[in-house]
Amino acid sequence: MPSRPVVIAGSVLLASLALYLAFWLGAWAFDVRRYSTHDARLRRLVQQQPSIDRVTRGLEDEGSPLVAAPTTEAELRRVVAERGRDKSTAILERAARYPKTRVHVAGDMVYFLFYDARGVLRDYVYVSN
Repeated sequence: MPSRPVVIAGSVLLASLALYLAFWLGAWAFDVRRYSTHDARLRRLVQQQPSIDRVTRGLEDEGSPLVAAPTTEAELRRVVAERGRDKSTAILERAARYPKTRVHVAGDMVYFLFYDARGVLRDYVYVSN
C-alpha cells in the first residue's frame, strides 16, 4: 500500500491535470464559437452585397472603426504585415482579385474586406487581433 504522501501527491497531480484539461477545453470552445460567430456575420454581409459606404457606416456605428483603406500595393502590404498575422498570404491573394480593400477592427478581430470595382463587398478574411 502506497504511503500517505504518495497518495496526496498523486491526487494533487490528477486534480491539476483535470483542471488544466478543463481550462484548455473551455478556451478551445470559446475560440471555436468566437471564430464561427465572426465568420457567420461576414458571410451574411457578403450575401447582401452592400456598398463600401453602407458597410463602413454600419461597422463604425457598431464600434468597429475603419483603420485602413490602402490604395497601393505597398500600403496594403504594410497593413497586412502589421495586422495580418498568420493569414498574410491569404489576405494578399484575395486582395489581388479585388481593386478595393478596407480594414476594420471589430472587437477582438481584424476584418479585411474586399470590394469589386463598383464598391460592392465580395469577400473577406478575418484575423484574431
